[in-house]
Amino acid sequence: MLYIGDDWAEDHHDVEVQDEHGRVLRRERLPEGIAGICGFGELVGRFADDDTEFSDVLVCIETDRGPWVQALLAAGYTVFGVDPKQAARHREILGSSGAKSDKGDAHALADMVRTRRHQLREVAADSEVAEAVKVVARAHQTLIWERTRHMLRLRVALRDYFPAALEAYTPLGLTSASVLALLAKASTPDAAADLTLRQITAALKGRRDIETKAAAIQQVLRAEHLGQPDPVTTAYAATVRSLVAILTTLNTEITNLEKEVKAHFGRHPDAEILLSQPGLGVVLGARVLAEFFGCSRPLRQCEGTQELRRDQSDHQSVRENARCLRQARTQRSARRRPAHASLLCASARRAGPCLLRPAPHPRCRP
Repeated sequence: MLYIGDDWAEDHHDVEVQDEHGRVLRRERLPEGIAGICGFGELVGRFADDDTEFSDVLVCIETDRGPWVQALLAAGYTVFGVDPKQAARHREILGSSGAKSDKGDAHALADMVRTRRHQLREVAADSEVAEAVKVVARAHQTLIWERTRHMLRLRVALRDYFPAALEAYTPLGLTSASVLALLAKASTPDAAADLTLRQITAALKGRRDIETKAAAIQQVLRAEHLGQPDPVTTAYAATVRSLVAILTTLNTEITNLEKEVKAHFGRHPDAEILLSQPGLGVVLGARVLAEFFGCSRPLRQCEGTQELRRDQSDHQSVRENARCLRQARTQRSARRRPAHASLLCASARRAGPCLLRPAPHPRCRP
């Protein structure tokens, strides 16, 4: 078997080939593209035996997507995509100096796949439909993360110069269309205080109990709050309007990408199987297909068998704890029983012989 570490960059790949004993056979820098893949194949053919299969060539690289990885999978090589943090921790095991280089990273990746491949996740040769689902699902999730980041920036800005808006709009959700419309229309405390009930009601269209909510928002906006000087407030208002525009665009694109996720996920032959799992909808099912479909361990979790095994272990641990508690109670009772008996006998002797005799039946009393 051959173990290859591939430290990739935008325009080149630093490659190291090791044998099963960890001996370095070759180090090379290959260009990105067709020429690099051809050079990679020539490098493998130089050290592969006649009995070596394509699957016996193990490649470790810090990514699981891209044309280079797809070319390696198409050639039949076994590819392991590792997280950069995993590679960094393994590099620290090999040396404590902290020095980092492309050749050193390739060496660490080759040693990693040689010694710890049972702990690494093999990149699955997904179909074209699964790859398309992976692309749109990851892009959709990334946009949601970006919206959360910009929402937090908006929250910080409002807290610094417009706390009334933060108090009035937070129950509605700072990323909702209603709040973004109100902030776009009135981004300063004075402008927000001049909003009429009709304007607030128009922004809240589609919600329940609009009149009550509009009155509560107007009351909060017109109350007295701490603020900033006018020039500072104007500057903050400009940044808030920019954030509102970004959040509005992100909301639109998230909705569009969600439609694409549903469309691509619906074309996958295993969509019905994933949707049959409890708690999995279309979006979450697409993410499960994108992230876990090539790994046997997460698939067991999706199927429910992993949770069943964990529940059984939990029940076993509960039964074991109950057994230990019963045993401890029995031991404590056994230790206390002789002491109780001796105390009872001592009390009886002090009280006299009448206490040791059974009391007569009430009918037998004279």
